Amino acid sequence: MSLQPPLASAPWLLGDPSSGAFLSSSQEGGTVAPLVVLLGSSYSGTQMSGCLGSGPPPYLHIQTVSIVIYCVIFIVGTLGNGLVIYVTGFKMQKTVETVWFLNLAIADFLFTAFLIFSIISLSQSHRWPFGQFMCKLNTFVSVVNMFASIFTLMVMSLDRYLSIWMVVWAHNKRTVCKAQLICVGIWVIAAVCKSNGSHYCHYNFTSKESTWSLYTFRFLMGFVIPFLVILVTYVAIGIRAMRMPRTRRQRSCRIIFAIIFTFFICWLPFHVFNFIEPASTNPDLRNIVRIMGPLTVSLAFLNSCLNPILYVFMCEEFTKKLRQSICFVLESALDAYIRASYCVFVWVSNKAWNYQN
Repeated sequence: MSLQPPLASAPWLLGDPSSGAFLSSSQEGGTVAPLVVLLGSSYSGTQMSGCLGSGPPPYLHIQTVSIVIYCVIFIVGTLGNGLVIYVTGFKMQKTVETVWFLNLAIADFLFTAFLIFSIISLSQSHRWPFGQFMCKLNTFVSVVNMFASIFTLMVMSLDRYLSIWMVVWAHNKRTVCKAQLICVGIWVIAAVCKSNGSHYCHYNFTSKESTWSLYTFRFLMGFVIPFLVILVTYVAIGIRAMRMPRTRRQRSCRIIFAIIFTFFICWLPFHVFNFIEPASTNPDLRNIVRIMGPLTVSLAFLNSCLNPILYVFMCEEFTKKLRQSICFVLESALDAYIRASYCVFVWVSNKAWNYQN
């Protein structure tokens, strides 16, 4: 079997225009790969027989490197965000901040956890063995959690701005219940943004208008608006931080710069390549897209690994609870080991005593 794959790299993460083709019953569980699966591939419009990855060697190397990078992101992202979910959900007192941290960690955890399906597909030369339902579920979960993560970052920046510049209002109006309701609203809006397109598994670029409108909408909602909000609010926070002592001021400025720079460098290349790829007709530009496309997708996923470090692990209360939890686990494990060793020692001693008598 041979198939005609679309240009594949960054745009596959962002969803599927209404003109996209979808898996038929004969293709389900076969060789056609869904949109998130081909994040790391780099193929032109030429055919690839049976998806066996028989392309030029440089692109096969890119595929191998993509698998390695995705594996690292999958491990670090799931473990880091899983740890945040455990500590903020079960160990820390419920506050507005912990509600934000928990919501962000859940979105990033699911975003990176579903990367395992793309890893498996890439390792099988872009074959999708999970069927049509998982294809659509993989698409839905990945895109919704991408938007939920970005919107949570935007809301967190607004909340910090209000807490610093409108102290009295924030003290009276900021409640855990309202924060939880806002989180529900974030997920609803994220689902609406995902629905701005079809629920198919594949692209074809026969309708350029729907493709460009989809990319433009998601570029605005997924980058421009959130980045402007994050930039303006954290610049305002930085201005207020100038009143702090020098040591605290420098630390705050470094954190603010890291937050803005990380969001910018992780997401802008991804969205830029969304527009470049379908419009690339020059062979040299196509080669650049094939090579750089997987890198931009890796940067997008990397953001979900960096969020716990930037937003959570810098929180003193979180690190304190984390140390307590780790110490408790180690103490419990050590205690269990000592008890088991003592039981074995007693059993061996009794056996030896009975043997001698």
